[in-house]
Amino acid sequence: MSAVPDVSVIVAVYNTMPYLTECLNSLVGQSIGRDRLEIVAVDDGSTDDSGRELDRFAERYPDTVKVIHQANSGGPAAPSNRALDVATGRYVYFIGSDDYLGEEALERMVTEADRRGADVVVGRMVGTNGRYVHQALYKDGNRDVTLDDSALPFTLANTKLFRRELVEKHKLRFPEHLPVGSDQPFTIEACVRARKISVVADYVCYYAVKRGDASNITYRADHLSRLRCTAEIMEFTAALVEAGPTRDAVLRRHFTWELAKLVQDDFPGLERPLREDLCAGIAKLAAAYFTDGIRDAMDVKRRVRIALAQAGAVDELTEAITAERDGRTPPLLLEADGAGAHVRWPGFRDPRLGLPDRTFAVLGESVAAHLAQGTDLLASAWEQPGDDLLYTASVRVPVVGDVRGATLRLVQGAMPKSADKPGARRVPAGRELPAPVGEITAEPAEDGTATVLRARVPLERRTVKLGVRVYLDVAGSTYEIPVRGTGKPMPLARRWGREEDPYRASALVNDKGRVVVHTARMHPPRHTLAFEALRGFAGKLKRKLKSTLKRALRPVLKTKQKSRRK
Repeated sequence: MSAVPDVSVIVAVYNTMPYLTECLNSLVGQSIGRDRLEIVAVDDGSTDDSGRELDRFAERYPDTVKVIHQANSGGPAAPSNRALDVATGRYVYFIGSDDYLGEEALERMVTEADRRGADVVVGRMVGTNGRYVHQALYKDGNRDVTLDDSALPFTLANTKLFRRELVEKHKLRFPEHLPVGSDQPFTIEACVRARKISVVADYVCYYAVKRGDASNITYRADHLSRLRCTAEIMEFTAALVEAGPTRDAVLRRHFTWELAKLVQDDFPGLERPLREDLCAGIAKLAAAYFTDGIRDAMDVKRRVRIALAQAGAVDELTEAITAERDGRTPPLLLEADGAGAHVRWPGFRDPRLGLPDRTFAVLGESVAAHLAQGTDLLASAWEQPGDDLLYTASVRVPVVGDVRGATLRLVQGAMPKSADKPGARRVPAGRELPAPVGEITAEPAEDGTATVLRARVPLERRTVKLGVRVYLDVAGSTYEIPVRGTGKPMPLARRWGREEDPYRASALVNDKGRVVVHTARMHPPRHTLAFEALRGFAGKLKRKLKSTLKRALRPVLKTKQKSRRK
């Protein structure tokens, strides 16, 4: 090892076998080389084979691996602090002892820090075995970022490269009394103090592992412990960063993530006193830090839940969570003349609570997933007047109010892949949609919580696949929702048209669960079949010739490139 290693990797270890072995192998095998690397591992009183495994690596790599054994402290903060006291590298890097690194991770991050003069470098991190890791920070490639111009506040784990000079100058250490989240104050202050923060997004540096038994400390803490830790982290941030956009950017993460997690699916099953305590704790933090900027930047579901907790509306909050968990999507109230849209969660316009309409308003965020979740096919069939055929459908849509813009169309062409996850999409601005065809009516559902669209659409005599889709105008945007048909009975295929030239129509559910109407000639002319076969053969021949030509020209191109270099 050189006199001063480039990077000291700090590993806090407690009972992480067999994951620890892969972690350590990924460190000693780093492309940066062991002569530029120091590994400081602290065994925090492990009761499995973790301590022995550390000693085995220290014996095998004595110039690289340092091991410290200590009594159990109850969390990763104390062993991380102990390792910091003995680390000697120009940079320090923290890794969970059940995680592992990409082979070039440290070399790439150190190179980036030196090249850009960065005090903090964030390497791209992904989850494995079902562990969720926020990815927005890495979408724009390698670059410099700040807390208020990027998704950095949603990536506050200490799994980053820190300039050790910065750490020691500001005496950065981990609060040892926090059972969860002890890395956040360290990371937040380092990012606030840093001259520059850089991102390595073009290489997966870190693989975060969810253990098979979900025993990571993140998954173990109880509700009140998480509330208490989150409150302390938010108060620490408020003392470090003055009120304004940067503080809002960091604390929005805690309202959107940590606090919102306290009022999700398991909330209705908690004892009433615990639910009341959680709402009281959230209310205290909301009163201090839930600014208009944070409120308006949040998605409507989380915004409403925080507001209901702040109002002490335990019953309404419980009902809102239960309804969504059970698939009872609340309707969107579409105001007249495009004045806006509000989600009718429990508590909406309840005079006892006095929550402003803005709390429930759709404020520009995508509502595609909300609409897709609540759109339900009720029935579909054929109508056959004479030689013509009509496709009929009744669809329940989760909107009420001014629904004049609601319609159903049969549309050719696939939806973009970006619509797969939400199940719907917002139509790009400026795109003209064809006028609806057939008869379409809209009427309130019997329970008053949705609108039922009834459509009778005539089919044209042609060979085509048509997606059944609902279109809605919401808050100045048009949304396109494919109608799902999984588990719904589809009408039997139907023959129609003139006897001498009949067509066949079928309604089916595709592999994405969406209803598609397929029409085709039953007896296409022979020349058409021959033409299609010939066109397919010509396409294959063209691709083969192109590939052959590329292979033939490759030596010539290489020769030209070499001559240019000379």
